[in-house]
Amino acid sequence: MSLEKYAEKRDFTKTAEPQAGKSKAKDQLRFVIQKHDASRLHYDFRLEMDGVLKSWAVPKGPSTDPKTKRLAMMVEDHPYDYRSFEGIIPEGEYGGGTVIVWDEGTYEPVDEIKGKKAQEKALLTQLKSGSLKIKLHGEKLKGEFALVKTHGMGDNAWLLIKHNDEFASTADITKKDESVLSGKTIESMEKTGEKIWQHGHEEDVVNIKSKIKKKNPAKAIEEAVGEDTDVSVSDLAGSNIEQLIKSAPKSAIPKKIKPMLATLVDEPFDDPEWLYEVKWDGYRAMAYINNGEVELLSRNNKTFSEKFYPIYDLLAKLNVNMVLDGEILVLNEKGISNFSDLQNWRSEADGDLVYYVFDMLWYQGKNLMDLPLNQRQAILKEVLPENDDRLRVSKVFNASGIDFFNAAERMGLEGIIAKKANSVYTPDLRSKDWLKIKVHKRQEVVIAGYTKNADTPKQFSSLLLGVYENEMLQYVGKVGTGFNDKAQKEMMAQFKPLIIDKSPFEAIPDVNKPSRFRPDPPTAKATWLKPELVCEVAYSEVTSDGVFRHPSFQGMRVDKKAGEVIRETAKAIEEIIDSTPEKHPDAHSAALKPPKSEGRKTLLNPKDETQVRKICGHELKFTHLGKVYWPEDKVTKRDMFNYYYQVAEYMLPYLKDRPMSLNRFPNGIHGPSFYQKDVKDKAPDWAKTFPYTNGEGEHKEYLVATDEASLLWMVSLGCIEINPWFSRIQSPDNPDYCVIDLDPDKNTFDQVIAAAQEVKKVLDAIDVPSFCKTSGSTGMHIYIPTDAKYDYDQTQMFARIIVNIVNKQLPDYTSLERMVAARKGKMYLDFLQNRPGATIAGPYSLRPKVGATVSMPLHWDEVRAGLKMTDFTIFNTIDRLKETGDLFKGVLGNGIDLELTIKKAKATFG
Repeated sequence: MSLEKYAEKRDFTKTAEPQAGKSKAKDQLRFVIQKHDASRLHYDFRLEMDGVLKSWAVPKGPSTDPKTKRLAMMVEDHPYDYRSFEGIIPEGEYGGGTVIVWDEGTYEPVDEIKGKKAQEKALLTQLKSGSLKIKLHGEKLKGEFALVKTHGMGDNAWLLIKHNDEFASTADITKKDESVLSGKTIESMEKTGEKIWQHGHEEDVVNIKSKIKKKNPAKAIEEAVGEDTDVSVSDLAGSNIEQLIKSAPKSAIPKKIKPMLATLVDEPFDDPEWLYEVKWDGYRAMAYINNGEVELLSRNNKTFSEKFYPIYDLLAKLNVNMVLDGEILVLNEKGISNFSDLQNWRSEADGDLVYYVFDMLWYQGKNLMDLPLNQRQAILKEVLPENDDRLRVSKVFNASGIDFFNAAERMGLEGIIAKKANSVYTPDLRSKDWLKIKVHKRQEVVIAGYTKNADTPKQFSSLLLGVYENEMLQYVGKVGTGFNDKAQKEMMAQFKPLIIDKSPFEAIPDVNKPSRFRPDPPTAKATWLKPELVCEVAYSEVTSDGVFRHPSFQGMRVDKKAGEVIRETAKAIEEIIDSTPEKHPDAHSAALKPPKSEGRKTLLNPKDETQVRKICGHELKFTHLGKVYWPEDKVTKRDMFNYYYQVAEYMLPYLKDRPMSLNRFPNGIHGPSFYQKDVKDKAPDWAKTFPYTNGEGEHKEYLVATDEASLLWMVSLGCIEINPWFSRIQSPDNPDYCVIDLDPDKNTFDQVIAAAQEVKKVLDAIDVPSFCKTSGSTGMHIYIPTDAKYDYDQTQMFARIIVNIVNKQLPDYTSLERMVAARKGKMYLDFLQNRPGATIAGPYSLRPKVGATVSMPLHWDEVRAGLKMTDFTIFNTIDRLKETGDLFKGVLGNGIDLELTIKKAKATFG
């Protein structure tokens, strides 16, 4: 029991909140739910336990519907006397706002336990285990409820769940909005002249919210869109802030970091493991403060120190060493940022600059980038001085992502950012752990020229715009609105040194092409520019030929390089995150569900050389377990069995119902090896086999993978690597995917990566989904889902079309020659793997290579220079999978339309 945190957050000379209190009831425990309209309306759920009120903030309030689980963030203990507190906490104090007692009564454990002390003891044990099951006897809430701790958002995230009993109902219980003590609603409490304790004495009620908005216009946004950090983030770290900082590794201050970027997705989503922020409409800015020296840089390391001198001067006064990531912007009177105002900012007369900080990467000699996001934000909130309204911590919201987005849309914001609570900071990476969802369509574009009508007095009539696709500048239309005379004169001064004779576009656009959206007179003359300047436009939609409709100029982007401007296409949220909540048969099963597994334990003990285990109902014998299979890495046969047992749940979807080619290494990676395809009379009786006659008339009985037992039996034969067919026995001549195998000869792995990126560009251009993995040896494999709709000849033909295009793009070091000698040291773009019976190492397969490497599925974001095959081994794969899950599952998803795709390829690449 401790009320230290409670007392630390309050000044009792300014608030009338209770400081202590003790229960006098000898036989009953009490609960209270207070409705609290602070920076965000929420409900405080409090249970008497251990002499205090254990407390949770429930943003949406309780629900009596068993199918509806409410997020509940555990906060500091409150004194017992707080259970009857109603009134107004003064603005500026912790939790400032209006409080009523929404419900109160007695409660007890669901299990029948006699005596208050015995009940408390049992409840404290449940609390420690992360699963409280209680029965409420309130005026509004009755019956059984569960409080269950969740994972992924720190130690204080719980779910409040109604059990399916006689009191369950789908009606919205929060519509009963009156206090059970005073009969007042929140609104009537504010209006009826209640006194508040302020400045050491009682004062009349004031309109707290209007005061907040006057003090800080951006607060209006925070009040409208969700639960902010006051409820949760300071507790998310799960430990003392000083200890968090102490645990971070020491390092010199990093220099010129390129910031972590967010991936654009098509729609908002709800997920308790993600946090939400406002997407500010400004310039991304990194601040470096060290021993009195300050740098303020753009995302491409251009200096902002002189341009935005008030922010630079403010940072120079801070007596602390740190690296910050944030956004510089200009706010209007409603607290909303406007990019045009920022782009035209020259001095304080043009508006008030604000630096919104949303991340801290380094602090007082400690590198924080490998700490989870929620811990970095807790440190940021604790240590960043906020004694000037121009330097602000960007609020983090634990609201519904969908509700948050809808509120952002209503308020005219640019959009929202979703960030995974446990994500680390990865510089210069467009990560799928950070997502952006835009309210309005916006895009950075390259200015490649301008037109001027013959009879216009303006500097120019429209700008000619482009984006890079396949490293070529493609025309996306022209924009003729959004700039005034002053802006045009300033832009023309930038244009004049860049005027060139020839069009920089891959295909010269017809700038006088009639359009009902942006008609230019036939006399409009085009002036071409070197493609070096970047601006931003808003638009309504994109036409079938890739041109923006209804574009409007938003401002110049001095912080972005022209060569980095590509067409930004929103990814489907289903490709990034499974946002479907877990389904439970009933509320009881949800409450009783055990904590999320930390991963499967090993199969074999570390001592016995021979062990027998029952797998899927079959006894398997594992022998010679101490035999060293990877001598350089000291990896034994036992280690190999344990690995495949732990990785089985991820690997089996790519093995099930597939014939297997057994590549056996009975004496480890340096011993003799051989292929075995025919297992007739050799496989155990329970094993499934598949008779197949190949094109040469050879008849074989292939082992068919069915479950863990068949996988581990293969491994017991010394199959270090696992080689499944591309097709299943249900459709043996129709593969589930098409594969492009990048097989290097004298090439570097960075060249393999470059070739993979080129394959991705080609496939993206024709809207083909693709999934990549390392081979675990020297190359990379790229899979394209076909869903068994086509035979091997058709998928091989398609793979050949793709590699032909790639070979034309990279002729210096790629080849289509099958014979090694004919390749002359170049990388083989292998499309011939797409044939019956051909195999390559499957996803998560070990390889018989020094380092005990694994064929590892990757995010495409990870496929970049510097990646190494040895980044993924038997030693780290299981831990990686706990973090990433299966990145390859889309391979077994919906297949492409091959006919339509080939037509697109011909139209795009000829």
